[in-house]
Amino acid sequence: QVYLVESGGGSVQAGGSLRLSCAASGYTSRYYMAWFRQTPGNEREGVVAIETVGGDEYYADSVKGRFALSEDNDKNTMYLQMNSLKPEDTAMYYCAAGRWATRAGPLSKVSYNYWGQGTQVTVSS
Repeated sequence: QVYLVESGGGSVQAGGSLRLSCAASGYTSRYYMAWFRQTPGNEREGVVAIETVGGDEYYADSVKGRFALSEDNDKNTMYLQMNSLKPEDTAMYYCAAGRWATRAGPLSKVSYNYWGQGTQVTVSS
């Protein structure tokens, strides 16, 4: 079992920055770690993911060049640095962990077994 707790969300003006944190506890194999986001009435979409074996990272086109993933393995914490934020980045952001590699790939929600409770990000114009 893996427990994921997000923090760092908030309200910011367009062009600003936020850093989200995801603290993981418990043990199980984790092949993928990722950040997803969701707005009311829409599907949960993958924002950025990392394969823990090899360290390959994957970014949604909408955030490339603006968002960056990092990890502190000593603290079992994953971070999402979000720069140049836009109103369309407004969403609930979720941390997720997936136990196995899947054909759906690291940015698909079906690849994930464990989810945090989410942290809200609001970007005003």
